[in-house]
Amino acid sequence: MTADAFLFWFLAITTLGSGLMVILLKNPIYSALSLAMTMVSMAALFVTLNAFFIAGVQLIVYAGAVMVLFTMVIMLFDLKQEISQFTRGKFSGILKIVSVGLLGGLVIGSIAMTVGSLNIKTTENPVLVGTGMETTKELGQILFTKYIFGFEALGVLLLVIAVGAVALSRSKGGTHES
Repeated sequence: MTADAFLFWFLAITTLGSGLMVILLKNPIYSALSLAMTMVSMAALFVTLNAFFIAGVQLIVYAGAVMVLFTMVIMLFDLKQEISQFTRGKFSGILKIVSVGLLGGLVIGSIAMTVGSLNIKTTENPVLVGTGMETTKELGQILFTKYIFGFEALGVLLLVIAVGAVALSRSKGGTHES
């Protein structure tokens, strides 16, 4: 086994393991730390693919900003009350089982579609052909000219999420009730 293959499999197993820990751990702080580890190992996988820009964005945006937001939201809620509200009732249990079944079906379906589409071969790499996205500067110019509406809409959406999290924490029954 070459060093590249070993590094890939090590990072892939680390990513999958920490991703599983996100949903298996009961403590939300440990889940958030596992999510951060998942994002960092994903960035390392991008580095092994020589996608340094995407790896940097993964670290800065997701592992940095989004994890800070998640941690702040976790700290704003009264977790003991939230856990008791989430774990009661037969209907809630049935809904959870159905949701897991649907998610499993989607995962199996996407794997089947991916395996079916592996036979399709592409002849051209769009990055190497000259689509105007060879460098970060050109990518930024396209992002701020052609796709400016989507970029601004994403910024507004993130702002609404942050304001909504603070508003929910201050609602009746929250930990920081006014």
